[in-house]
Amino acid sequence: MAKLGWAGLTFDEASGGSGLGYAELAVLFEECGRTLVPSPFLASSVFGAECVRRGASTDVARAILSGVAQGDTLLAVALDEKSHFAPYSVETRAEASGDGYRLTGRKCFVLDGHVADKLVVVARTSGTSGDRDGLTLFLVDRVAKGVEVTRTIMVDSRNAAIVALEGAEAERVLGEVDRGADILDPALDRATAALCAEMLGLMTQAFEQTIEYLKTREQFGVKIGTFQALKHRAASMFCEIELARSIVRETMAAIDEDGPDVPTLVSVAKARCSDAASLVSREMLQMHGGIGMTDEADIGFYLKRARVAELTFGDASHHRDRFGQLQGY
Repeated sequence: MAKLGWAGLTFDEASGGSGLGYAELAVLFEECGRTLVPSPFLASSVFGAECVRRGASTDVARAILSGVAQGDTLLAVALDEKSHFAPYSVETRAEASGDGYRLTGRKCFVLDGHVADKLVVVARTSGTSGDRDGLTLFLVDRVAKGVEVTRTIMVDSRNAAIVALEGAEAERVLGEVDRGADILDPALDRATAALCAEMLGLMTQAFEQTIEYLKTREQFGVKIGTFQALKHRAASMFCEIELARSIVRETMAAIDEDGPDVPTLVSVAKARCSDAASLVSREMLQMHGGIGMTDEADIGFYLKRARVAELTFGDASHHRDRFGQLQGY
């Protein structure tokens, strides 16, 4: 993927990238969703890279991103601490030590954290858990003293590590102390948008595979695709996917234009894609019947990936609530 230029697709040329936008990146993520590619692409080249690009000095950012673009460096963001996504519910503490900081706390659901070379750790330098202010982003070496990374495997067979920090020394601060949310929020939005593109590819492939099955499977001497009830359900799936496709494309265009409505569109897209992926993956299973329950069929892989993707970076309920807050309700 790095040799093809994917890993640095949205980086500027000085950072070893192609200087393209999120509209182009979405094409790659959609195809990754279709084929269920298990890769640190999202964690490293999008989420981690956005944090570094926005928080590090120009020279440092270019040095790190060049490594990411070449495939020599992998990044991961250590953010979550609870079972439900709550980006500001951070209790991991950062205490000043000499010229730097030492971090103490526990992170979970760190996407591909077990293979990352560098961790972007979100820690609290002031305030209490739940406060947006008081967060700071730190760059930490995964093999540094005081860092313990435990690989965990999710229901979709992908990795989300647990990271324990016991006085781990940070390499550097990303951005301003206590203003980490100013970096975290836009980085999260872009990572969420990329995940939505992956979910779009996932549900599109699941739908197409289901339609093909309806055209070939026979019951009572006829193709089951001729049954009116299944036609209606297939039409509903198609409409949900097209709605998701529209909002994903609008979101990517807004990101490339750096528009003020990016946060709102991202939450609309994630809520829409989470609901649609859940519907399509469940319908795929039901329309395939008994074969869909077997380990030999691919259907289960799409269902499991859809479940994890729905919850990653916030489920539909979280983003509906966020949408309401952004709209002033």
